Amino acid sequence: MELALVDFDHTVTTCDTYARFLRRVATPEQITSSRWSIGPWVAGYRLGVVSATALRVRATRLVFAGREASEIKAAGADYAGRELPGLVRPEMMERIAAHRERGHTVVIVSGSLDVYLAPWCRRHGLELICNSLESVDGRLTGRYAGGDRGGHKVADILARYDLSRYERVHAYGDSREDRAMLALAHERWWRGRRACA
Repeated sequence: MELALVDFDHTVTTCDTYARFLRRVATPEQITSSRWSIGPWVAGYRLGVVSATALRVRATRLVFAGREASEIKAAGADYAGRELPGLVRPEMMERIAAHRERGHTVVIVSGSLDVYLAPWCRRHGLELICNSLESVDGRLTGRYAGGDRGGHKVADILARYDLSRYERVHAYGDSREDRAMLALAHERWWRGRRACA
C-alpha cells in the first residue's frame, strides 16, 4: 500500500486557484477596498516578508465575512466544474492517474478551500485535506473552521494517516508550506522534478 500527498496550487495547477476564486466571488466594493487593505500584504508576500497563511487569512476575512454559505458553496462547485479543468497541468493529472491505477491512496493537501476542492476531488476519486470556511446560522464568519490549515499540513496528514502502514510515501509540492510534507516522503517531487532524499 502506498500514499501520494499532493499540493494543489502551482503543483497540480498552473496558478493560484485560491486568488482566482476570491476575485471571482468578491463584490465590486470588496475589490475596490482590497487595493488598500490587501495590496500591501500581497507586496509583502512577494518580497518574502508576509507568509501565505497571513495573506490568506486577511483576504478570506475581507471577501467572505457575512456572505451566505450556500451562495459561496454553489460558486465553488461552479468554479470546480468550469474553471479548474483548464488550470490543471496535464502531466500532473497523468501522474495522479498513474498512482490511482496502481491502487495508491492519493490525497490533495492544500491551503485552498473545500468549496471548490471537494467537488473537484470527488470527481477524480481523491481524498482531501484543506481549509474550510466557518459558518454560523448559514452565514460565513470570514474565518477558517479550525484555523488556516496551510501551515499545518503535516499535523493534519499525521492525524488522518498512519504513515507506518504505507510501504512508500510520495509527496509533491512547490512552496515553503510544502517542505515539511515532502520530508515525510520516501519519494519527493519539488516543482515537477524529483528531489534528492
